[in-house]
Amino acid sequence: MKHADRIKELLQYIEKEPYDPFNIYALALEYQNQDKEKASFYFNKLLEEHKSYLPTYYHAALLFMELNQPEKAEKTFLDGIALANTQNDAHAKKELQNAYFNFQVDGD
Repeated sequence: MKHADRIKELLQYIEKEPYDPFNIYALALEYQNQDKEKASFYFNKLLEEHKSYLPTYYHAALLFMELNQPEKAEKTFLDGIALANTQNDAHAKKELQNAYFNFQVDGD
């Protein structure tokens, strides 16, 4: 399936189920390599409207790093680590902590 077709399909899913964070997340991921500004828009939407959707934090923080938004990336990593801790998700917490460590090392 082509990128444009996937985008169209995901937008239809969002129209049918606007409160399902997975559809927004999938759209953000789809845009991540093609249109970083649109990916940022959808990640920000998730961070504002679906704060408890843990998968958002890792990919959003990495995107914010790519967009040269280090403060936003750091906050996203830290918020994601805190959420993973609250949700008792050791795997997500470890992934976020490792990525945050790399972010800190690369930032020096």
